[in-house]
Amino acid sequence: MKHPWYIRLAIHAALVALALPFCMPLVWMVGTSLKEDAQIFPKEVVTTVPEFLSQWWPNPFRWANYPEALRYVPFPIYLRNTLMLCAVNVAAAVASSALAAYAFAKLEWRGRSILFAVVIATIILPGEVRMIPTFALYRWLGWYGTYLPLIVPAFFGNAFFIFLLRQFFRTIPDDLCDAARIDGCSEWGILWRVVLPLSKPALATCGLFQLLGTWNDFNGPLLYLNDQTKYTLAYGLQQFLGAYGGEWSKLMAAATVFTVPIIVLFFLAQKTFIQGISTTGMKG
Repeated sequence: MKHPWYIRLAIHAALVALALPFCMPLVWMVGTSLKEDAQIFPKEVVTTVPEFLSQWWPNPFRWANYPEALRYVPFPIYLRNTLMLCAVNVAAAVASSALAAYAFAKLEWRGRSILFAVVIATIILPGEVRMIPTFALYRWLGWYGTYLPLIVPAFFGNAFFIFLLRQFFRTIPDDLCDAARIDGCSEWGILWRVVLPLSKPALATCGLFQLLGTWNDFNGPLLYLNDQTKYTLAYGLQQFLGAYGGEWSKLMAAATVFTVPIIVLFFLAQKTFIQGISTTGMKG
């Protein structure tokens, strides 16, 4: 049932009002990235609301903060490393999770429910508990200082992605898979030709989650990388903070460059993302 226009207007106004506090840090970051240092920390005491609001607006706009900030750090190298890790991890995590999810959703085998419960139980295990054992393991394998600790785990699936895809796969009628088996299609063929083409929203959702996780990952590069030419954007931004932490305009410019691509990606993919989430779990 469609609500009257005034109710829809009130709902949108309430949503905008609730969203504004969450947007303020982003607005402050972008505004600070375009200010001069004297405007960031004014000496005059603010006594009126217009004066307070004027401090949020750069005057004048100093666009030179961006090229100067990017010159302080090897941004192209960090971007290349981050994109490489994102591409590999997204492909590996989605592919491996889809294989496991198909086995849990469409294949009958002994112990399936118990093993699925064990996989789901790993989600509640804090990362801090696994940090020291995994670091010791990767160091023993000789992987310290390489990208392997940041890439190899993605090839073994993600428990949340397996759950998400398994729930989505269960919404696909079994009759389609049975018809493909009658036509002589193998399980690999059913997964590739029947299940995956019908699961694009869920696959895109998992890919977006993995992309965000890899893009924002700080602990991984901090623990395992010791060569500046291998740093990612998240870790490189921390290095920038340590070296030029007093230059807030440059720091906010670097942070804006780091944040904007993810915001743009979310707006471009939000329809698919919401569809993948809303249609998951419709079948128990």
